[in-house]
Amino acid sequence: MKKSLTNNIGLKLLAFIFAFMLWLLVVNIDDPVDTKTFDDIPVSIEYTEVVTQDQRSYQVLDGTDTVSVTVSATRSVLEKISAENIVATADMRELYLESQIPIEITIPGYEFETATASPRNVQVKIEQNKSDTFPITVTTTGTVRDGYVLGNVQADPERVTVNGPESVIDQISKVVAEVNVSGLSSDSSIDAVLTYYDEDNNEISADQLANNLGTTGVKVNVTLYHTARIPLTADTSEVTAADGYSISEVTWTPEEIQLAGEEEVLDALEEIRIPADAIDITSISQRTEKTVDITPYLPEGTRLVDENGNNILVTARVAREGTKSFDIPVGSITVNNLDDALTVSGYGSGDDLEVHIGGPQEQLNSLELSDLAVSIDLKNCTEAGEYEVPVTITLPSDAPDCTVETSVTVKVTLEKRTTAADNSDNAEEDTDNESSGG
Repeated sequence: MKKSLTNNIGLKLLAFIFAFMLWLLVVNIDDPVDTKTFDDIPVSIEYTEVVTQDQRSYQVLDGTDTVSVTVSATRSVLEKISAENIVATADMRELYLESQIPIEITIPGYEFETATASPRNVQVKIEQNKSDTFPITVTTTGTVRDGYVLGNVQADPERVTVNGPESVIDQISKVVAEVNVSGLSSDSSIDAVLTYYDEDNNEISADQLANNLGTTGVKVNVTLYHTARIPLTADTSEVTAADGYSISEVTWTPEEIQLAGEEEVLDALEEIRIPADAIDITSISQRTEKTVDITPYLPEGTRLVDENGNNILVTARVAREGTKSFDIPVGSITVNNLDDALTVSGYGSGDDLEVHIGGPQEQLNSLELSDLAVSIDLKNCTEAGEYEVPVTITLPSDAPDCTVETSVTVKVTLEKRTTAADNSDNAEEDTDNESSGG
């Protein structure tokens, strides 16, 4: 029997090898080895304390914490593997060149021949940590309810200590807490999220940054003020005219201002009065204007809703004895004999024209601005340009003894009138230019 087993041993061995190869061929034909690439596989970095325990930090460069993984396995296995089954890890203990961490790929529960990551290493930048303290700047979005304005807006705490990679900390120019105040009608404390910005106002990612606020975070305390419109009055007792003149009128603009403050304070306010020494208009012989800053005269605990609305324009007008003065808006001027090819585009500075009318006091007292007929004659202005022309003022018939005592002129700017034909010609010219350009 032994002899029969050993007979033709070479032939039998060859038959065995042939059978094995045949089996292998059948298996591979039925379930061949193949490859498949899985993209966007996240890399988990382990043992980061190797770096962080020495007050250092690391920054992943070039997005190398996300890789593509190519897996080689039988087709039946590949069909079962999904991206979620692939585990990519980088062990910080294997860091070399102070910048490279090898990536290891595992696929728990599956048999595979090879699995390789691309790129093969996580690239990191390691640097010393740094801490710095910054004031917290508060910004708001939205609008509070009508009848209120924002008062004090303050972060709590007002400063924050930020820790992170030195290069990132050095980029921080300001730390901002933004809150939405839409619809607020009472004082509130609002949770806010800190945002970091560089000197060019670009947002800095907070992924590598930590701060000393812990889980409490930052709150923004918002105080609201009520608003009210308060009349303005002025003490004009020290406004005086020159000899031979009298003060005909003192006015101020605006006649009321909008204040913000505590409701009780605003309710008690009847007016804001400009004192006489603030006006300082004396011995005048013509219309004189004085700008007064109202801010020093606001009651304590109030402020202007419009921070730029602090200037009050006080205007004093004079008249010679036996005269009455009027300020005529240039928009009320009637234009006569304007060339059909021209149009009026403006009147100098646009200021009112000051006119003095003389006559019996009884007639002057009944004379109103609306009684004056004001016109200009442009018959000699035949081309576009700027002209200074006399102003004609016609008095009403019930003031027969009154006369205009001032010679008044006005600068008029004329432009060529654009007609429908001109517009048509321009459109045709544009069309021709486009056609020739094409």
